[in-house]
Amino acid sequence: QVLLLESGGDLVQPGGSLRLSCEVRGIVYNPWNMGWYRQAPGKQRQLVASISRDGTTDYVNSVKGRFTISRDNSKNVVTLQMNSLKPEDTAVYYCGLFTSPPVWGQGTQVTVSS
Repeated sequence: QVLLLESGGDLVQPGGSLRLSCEVRGIVYNPWNMGWYRQAPGKQRQLVASISRDGTTDYVNSVKGRFTISRDNSKNVVTLQMNSLKPEDTAVYYCGLFTSPPVWGQGTQVTVSS
């Protein structure tokens, strides 16, 4: 019964920054690759950033150079630092485990608007 708890979503202006966090509860050690997903209204949920257990990262092209994913395995926390935010980044952001099937948290709303 693993639970993922996201936090950090907010309303920000274009060019602003946010830091999202995901706490993984219910386990002592997290062996899975993890990622941050987002889903905008009317669109499919999309993986935007991933990180392996050992820290290898990958990003969708649209966020490269702006977003940074990291993890603290000792605390079972995964973070997404988002800089230079654009209106098209507006979405509900979900923390996910690369399991079969994947597991997501409840999501946190990120709104980028003037």
